[in-house]
This record gives sequence, C-alpha cells and structure tokens, in this order.
Amino acid sequence: MYWDATYILVLIGAAISAIASMNVNSTFRKYSSFSNRRQLTAQDAAALILRSAGIRDVRIEQIRGSLTDHYSPGEKVLRLSDSVYGSTSVAAIGVAAHECGHAIQHQVGYFPLRLRSLSVPLANFGSMLSWPIILMGLLLGYMGLARIGVFLFTFVVLFQLITLPVEFDASARALKILEGSNYLGEEEMVGARKVLTAAALTYVAALFSSILQLLRLFLLTRGNRRR
Repeated sequence: MYWDATYILVLIGAAISAIASMNVNSTFRKYSSFSNRRQLTAQDAAALILRSAGIRDVRIEQIRGSLTDHYSPGEKVLRLSDSVYGSTSVAAIGVAAHECGHAIQHQVGYFPLRLRSLSVPLANFGSMLSWPIILMGLLLGYMGLARIGVFLFTFVVLFQLITLPVEFDASARALKILEGSNYLGEEEMVGARKVLTAAALTYVAALFSSILQLLRLFLLTRGNRRR
C-alpha cells in the first residue's frame, strides 16, 4: 500500500519484532556454547522427559534448520532442529524441554492448546484472504469491502493471542521439569530460563506488531468515501 501517516505503526511493529528476533538468536547462540554437566543431548533429554511424563507414543525426529523445533499434535511427533537435536548445550536442552511441554499439554488436554488447534483453519483463512480483499477495497474505494478484509485479519490476531498462553505454559512446564528432574544444575537453569524467556518474547512482539497493523487497517478503512 501507499505511504501515509499510519504507516508509522507498521514500522514500530517491525522494529519490535526485529529486536525480539535478534534477542532470541543472540541468547540462543550465547547459551549454545555451554554444555550441560550430564552431557545429555537434547534428543536424550526429550526422551527422558516424555518417558517421565508417561508419554510413549510420541516420536522424536530431527528436522532441518535452526530453531525450527515444534510439536505436531496430529502426528504425535516432536521435531528438533539440526541446531538442537544432537546438541548438549543448555540452550538446546531448554528448547527440547519446551517442545516436550507442548506434548504434555496435548496429553492432559490443555484447553488453550485445543483452542489453538481448532482456530488454525480460521487463522489460515484470514491470512490468505484478508490482504487481497483489503487492497481491492482500498484501490476501488469501497471501504465496506476493505472492512471485510480487516475483519478477516482479526482471525490472525486472535490466533496469535490464543498462542501466548500456550507458549508461556509450555515454557513453565519445561522449566519445572528441568528443575525437578535435576537434568540441569542451578547455573544451567539460569541459561535455559533466559533462552525460553527470549523465545516467549518473540510471540509477544508478533502479537503487538499484528495489533498495530490491525489498528492501522482500521484507521485506513473507517471512512465511507471513495479514496
């Protein structure tokens, strides 16, 4: 879209997201240089955590990339990235434990996780159609059409809002498990906590950025006149 005064909201959101991304990457790199005293790999730690939680039907797989780690509830697969899977670093153990936290959420039927899974189709629908409809409405001057696009974009924002408690809870479960099982020492726990905190802040930044974008779209489409 063209430049206007509301574009400053997009720039603010982009700056916040960039800072959060740089912070998580630098924190992960820092604590990737510290190996845990037991020399457990992230894959080993994940297997131990899942077993201690009574979860025996979740596979652990390696996936290409860096910090592409995730848990797939539908497949019951916990995927650890190249930079995490075989690493003995405090950072890698923290990330693996976080993904195990999602597997535990799935096992116990954690409601926000179920709600997030149910909202995925709506979020994808909104993400796919919102911008084409908004742009068409703005270019043609039909604010009613553009507002339909803005409404669809709210599905994306709501999905990110639902994601926050899911991610924070997974990190809380991870830290509790690591501390309670004595997999990491006291100083090592400090590093794991910083890595997970930095990762959680990226979700906060993404939500804040999307809210600013939604505010901008609302301001652009509030009029009834052709533009």
